[in-house]
Amino acid sequence: MKIIILELCTIMAVAVFAASQSMTGAARMDLSSAMQGIAAASKTISDKPTEYSGYNLLATAQVGRAQETSDASFYTQAEDAVRKSLEIAPNNFDAAKIRVSILLGEHEYPAALEAARTLNKRVPDDVMVYGLLTDADVELGNYEDAEDSAQWMLNLRPGNLPALTRAAHLRELFGDADGAYELMELAYQSTSPTETGERASILTQMGHLRSASGSTDAAEKLFQQALTALPSYASALGNLAQVRITQKRYAEAVVLLQQRYQGATQAEYLYDLAEALQLAGRDAEARKAFADFETKSLAESVRKDNSNRELVFYYADHAHQPAKALEVAKQEYAWRHDVYTLDAYAWALHVNGQDAEARKQIEAALAVGIRDSKIFAHAGEIVLKLDDRAAAQNYLQEAVSLHAIGSEHAQMVLAQVSVPNAKR
Repeated sequence: MKIIILELCTIMAVAVFAASQSMTGAARMDLSSAMQGIAAASKTISDKPTEYSGYNLLATAQVGRAQETSDASFYTQAEDAVRKSLEIAPNNFDAAKIRVSILLGEHEYPAALEAARTLNKRVPDDVMVYGLLTDADVELGNYEDAEDSAQWMLNLRPGNLPALTRAAHLRELFGDADGAYELMELAYQSTSPTETGERASILTQMGHLRSASGSTDAAEKLFQQALTALPSYASALGNLAQVRITQKRYAEAVVLLQQRYQGATQAEYLYDLAEALQLAGRDAEARKAFADFETKSLAESVRKDNSNRELVFYYADHAHQPAKALEVAKQEYAWRHDVYTLDAYAWALHVNGQDAEARKQIEAALAVGIRDSKIFAHAGEIVLKLDDRAAAQNYLQEAVSLHAIGSEHAQMVLAQVSVPNAKR
């Protein structure tokens, strides 16, 4: 089993530093940390327009704001600030790192990985460069390389916050949800109360981990905490909506997803809303939302920052156009092999009757260690088509045991598998 090794005594020492900090001033309480950073950086630039550091601060804050709001226009603004910084100081290292962060935000993962490797050669002991390498490799499915980079972060600066969150994400991918939660909890304890965006992100990740393991009550509380810290935070809204779906409170899920989509009109958000509308029995609205999603998704499909995975599932499960599902899946698979892309590719192969290859791809995803109810359910249905009932039963039981999204459908399929000679 893969393990991110941690010096826990050092981490605990780091984790207590923010406990006594508090917010000062009513205005600060109304602004996220990224918004505060944009305001502070703008003032720095106004005071010292010929110094590059102010532009770096501005770009960093704009990247943070993009992450808070899911508004990609902030990445464009950050790139403008980086460009200005490099005009003033062409070789400044911090600007080059921020540019990699922008590439990651825009889903340009191969370019981000190449740029991060160049920076790593230039300064081999920079902690955050290892973080950038980790992020790019995770998104591309290079998990062993990502693990190595995350371990370097912890070795160079034990207990640092960026390393903790990345190690937690890797632990989740490797199947250690409890270990991932512990690291996220430590990260939360070490985050200043003024860092509202970071705290909301960590709380949402903690809630996701609880939700994925079936602890919906605990997950719900964490998502609500995140929304208290950062109202209208897109990730928390989406995750809370998933909890409502598992609770069969579909109308409430629709409201949450409508709120998220109004704040950030991304195609993948529209897809989630369409599915929720369908579950809520609002079929006419669901059909319109799916149609709008398809148009929007196809328009961005050729870019790296796309909704291709959602488009695969739309064609496979809703539009019943398997050939189109496979065409889109192959396009995405050509450049990234993370577990979620492997899952989408496997499902597209399955609906096209290519179950032997589908099994190969879904089992490659599960070999990483990921414990995801939807992926287990997909694996169960794929191997069942190959008449491997024992393996199907095992995968479906895993999906059911997680009590998460995908578990209920897996239970229905499992009931059929358990009946000898049942026809599907």
